[in-house]
Amino acid sequence: MSKKVTRKLTTILAADAAGFSRAMDADEEGTYAALHAARDVFGKLITRHGGRIANTAGDGLIADFPSTVEAAQCAIEVQNELGSQESELKFRIGVHLGDVIVDGEDLIGEGVNLAARLQSMAEPGGVLISQQVYDQVHSKLTIGFEYLGEKRPRDLPDDIPIYRISMSRSGSAGRVYPEPLSRFFKPTSQKPANSPTPPQPTYPRSVMLAALISGALVLVNLVSGGGIWAHWPILAAASIAAFSMADNVIPRQISALVPARAVVTIAALTLVNIFSWSGYLWVLWPAGALLIVAVTRKILSQPE
Repeated sequence: MSKKVTRKLTTILAADAAGFSRAMDADEEGTYAALHAARDVFGKLITRHGGRIANTAGDGLIADFPSTVEAAQCAIEVQNELGSQESELKFRIGVHLGDVIVDGEDLIGEGVNLAARLQSMAEPGGVLISQQVYDQVHSKLTIGFEYLGEKRPRDLPDDIPIYRISMSRSGSAGRVYPEPLSRFFKPTSQKPANSPTPPQPTYPRSVMLAALISGALVLVNLVSGGGIWAHWPILAAASIAAFSMADNVIPRQISALVPARAVVTIAALTLVNIFSWSGYLWVLWPAGALLIVAVTRKILSQPE
């Protein structure tokens, strides 16, 4: 008779030291000491926030928490404390809420795998969280979150929404970036099943207001005469809106190659070139420079 599998829903924190092998090659004893100092920080803060360490293989660790909020707060405090100590090792952290298999003291399963993949995608010193974690913590913690779009973690079949916690030394954070457009466009209440009319989406108030103002500008331009000028303020407003929501409006096939905000900037400059056309396609120069810088930064920011 097969042994019954024990499962539980928990919040998993996965952490790993960035560039550990290279650091060991350069200074084995110093790196070993830094690793143990960092583990002391992890252990202290994980315990303080009600979690436990499930696995400490190599230079990484897996911990789980009954509270998603405590797990996220622990991740922030770990990074802040390691940063304040100017630790020689920088850790990447991923946090996910999911179902796992309990194997003695260890945890295995898709939930652990996803937390580990988020960790591998994080920047050194950074924290990435899944949609499930974001839904639990975004209204409970006074920190900022940056929506990175839907990305496909290595060896996993589907794209998933990913958020980055906006880190600072104090644990506070600044700007909260927009969520996926799919979270803004919510269907209206359903009509009875026998109704032939499908539910219509409701749009964000800011989008409706921008459309109303743009329409008013066009109307004023047409009535006042004296040449066409309304496209300039409309272009400025549209560019600002698109830049702030770039990760949501640029297809991920494109943003995987070129950062979304660089694409929006190039598009805006192209429209300026067209609207002020004088026979010279000058946009090629700033667009080319932006592409080179953006692609270079994207390559350099990839995990090791």
